[in-house]
Amino acid sequence: MTTISLVAGNCGRGRGYEDGRFEFRSNLYLGKDFLASDLFNNNPFRRRANGCLSKALKGFENGNGRMFRVIARVKKGKKHDYPWPDNIDLDIKDGHLTYLSHFKPLAEKPKPVTLPFEKPLVDLEKKIIEVCRMADETGLDFTDQIGALENKYQQALKDLYTHLTPIQRLAIARHPNRPTALDHILNITEKWVELHGDRAGYDDPAMVTGIGTMDGKSYMFIGQQKGRNTKENIFRNFAMPTPHGYRKALRMMKYADHHGLPIITFVDTPGAYADLKSEELGQGEAIAHNLRTMFGLKVPIVTVVVGEGGSGGALAIACPNKLFMLENSVLYVASPEACAAILWKSSQAAPKAAEKLRITAQEHYKRKIADGIIPEPLGGAHADPVWTSQQIRLAITQAMDELTKMDTEELLRHRMLKFRSIGGFQEGKPVDPERKRNMKPSDASMLNAADIESDLEKLKKNILEAKVPSDPITDQAIEKLKQDVDNEVTRAFISMGLQEKLESLKLELSRASDNQTLNRNLKVKVDKLMQEFKQNLSRPGAYLGLKQKLEKLSMVSRLIEQKEKGEKLKAEINQKIPSKIKEKLEQLETAQANLSKGDPLEEDLVAEAVKAKKELIEVLKSANLEIVGVAKRKAAAELQEKIVNVKKEIDGEIERVIDVAGLHGKIEELKAEMAIDSSSPKVEKLQAEIKEEIRTALDDTALKQKVENLRREFATSSEEVIDDKVIAENGRW
Repeated sequence: MTTISLVAGNCGRGRGYEDGRFEFRSNLYLGKDFLASDLFNNNPFRRRANGCLSKALKGFENGNGRMFRVIARVKKGKKHDYPWPDNIDLDIKDGHLTYLSHFKPLAEKPKPVTLPFEKPLVDLEKKIIEVCRMADETGLDFTDQIGALENKYQQALKDLYTHLTPIQRLAIARHPNRPTALDHILNITEKWVELHGDRAGYDDPAMVTGIGTMDGKSYMFIGQQKGRNTKENIFRNFAMPTPHGYRKALRMMKYADHHGLPIITFVDTPGAYADLKSEELGQGEAIAHNLRTMFGLKVPIVTVVVGEGGSGGALAIACPNKLFMLENSVLYVASPEACAAILWKSSQAAPKAAEKLRITAQEHYKRKIADGIIPEPLGGAHADPVWTSQQIRLAITQAMDELTKMDTEELLRHRMLKFRSIGGFQEGKPVDPERKRNMKPSDASMLNAADIESDLEKLKKNILEAKVPSDPITDQAIEKLKQDVDNEVTRAFISMGLQEKLESLKLELSRASDNQTLNRNLKVKVDKLMQEFKQNLSRPGAYLGLKQKLEKLSMVSRLIEQKEKGEKLKAEINQKIPSKIKEKLEQLETAQANLSKGDPLEEDLVAEAVKAKKELIEVLKSANLEIVGVAKRKAAAELQEKIVNVKKEIDGEIERVIDVAGLHGKIEELKAEMAIDSSSPKVEKLQAEIKEEIRTALDDTALKQKVENLRREFATSSEEVIDDKVIAENGRW
């Protein structure tokens, strides 16, 4: 709404104020014939060339002989975000146009932030400060002590930052004081003009664009901008661009392509902003459009990853001819926390996920994704931002010198070949059209199926062969299994979001009295919690490691119970069998052994065996035992032949997988390394890689079924006894 106010003032040209008002002045002489209708009637007024509205009125002097003037001001909305000043220096020599940028120097230096793995360095810093304070207070000379401590600090700093783990590099890339894209741009450019807007109604502050010069050459700069404090991070949306930001970047890329300006992009984002509004506005389409367009730009493109680059949000401005990464920067498809939550159902596995994702600059350079690693000072880029920026400028300048020498066709082909060379492929190897691939386990504690079966077989063997009721080794293994199950259950409760309920219930149980009503209520709560836990546990594909361990523990418990029952039953039977029958059974076992050697069997002994068998059955019936039947042991030769056939089939399947996966080269390399030193770390690494690739590619479902059937057949045959021994089946005789 436009308003008009009448105030006293000087007449002049219409001008704008900082609050958004625009003032139009006119000489309106007030006299006795002045009427309100004269002011608002358009006909008597005439517009001057300078934009003032005026009318000469009769009786322009009042009683005191003074002259009055009327000024009309028109208020229009709020002020523009980037007002241009009255006097613009069109021939700016250096610096940047500050009135076009929200980025201003911080009033206060950022507070130092100590990362968790840097705590040993903090202790040394405190010691140095304390010794310096003592030297100031006492006036004594502590130069040697301070020098020794500083040398120790530098050595510790060097040792720490030359052996960083992937998760530690990720923490440095996310450091709150790490220099941002605009910090680097202002450090490396002589002149800089920030440009705004996607020409569709919005200017995304998470994406910054502009034109700057280096060594007298103009470049188009595009980057994702993080904040230097909480207020800036909220304003910049934590460097997570919306579709408007990617369309702004696209507009600037096309502008640079039209005017022949080389493009430099800075990647520093956890990913594109994935809220509902962004999806409605076409987040995926905006990113895809950028990817397609970047491959067709006819100007050189250089990308520098200065912090973290997350998924497609980073790739939307990172399809260059040359990709550089700062030493402690990271580039990933999904953040380690998200990856751990998806695969292992717990964010505690983030360090493991960071290692498996290969997110560091060193890994990307090794795989030829990054074309170079830009060094950082010890302590990270925030330790010396200006020096880091100069290293970035040096890398960009060298890359641009190389790329600007190429013609358009060569430049486009260079960019295409860079991305085509990432990864690998094989030719000339047959591919099984019906080959199936199994998904990898999605639990942090998921053990290899073969390892679980092996452990279970060992436990079964120890339990069944134990001469005494309790075996220390077996008891220790069972106790360890119980502890593992307890830990897995605790982690499962946490990942299901039931930890708070469980702790609250434990607290109530500890305070519970003998009141029956209270105990009944607690029982209902416990049942409800366990029902919710079991429901989450029963989801297909969830908590597979815990399920396998619970199965293993249940199997062991059943075996121990059966063992105890069998020992008790055996003792009762031995007490009831007369000594004469025992002697006859011993004679029969001796005769059976002689028969297996080829000795003839006496007829009298056969008759005695038949008689002893009948007497044994009568004794067992008198002990209230049910006789299931009598059977002979299966032929060992037949079982051995089946085992050999299954082993051949497994070996053949492994050979086929080695051929398909192309592992012969690695196997030869492993043999060569083992010939040199069989215990070297490289040998272990190669063995692990080969096993993992074979395990991933092997379709072992059918083989496992055959092995399981063979195992059951062997177990059944081992339960059966020779002619005159009774079968044991499920506790019956």
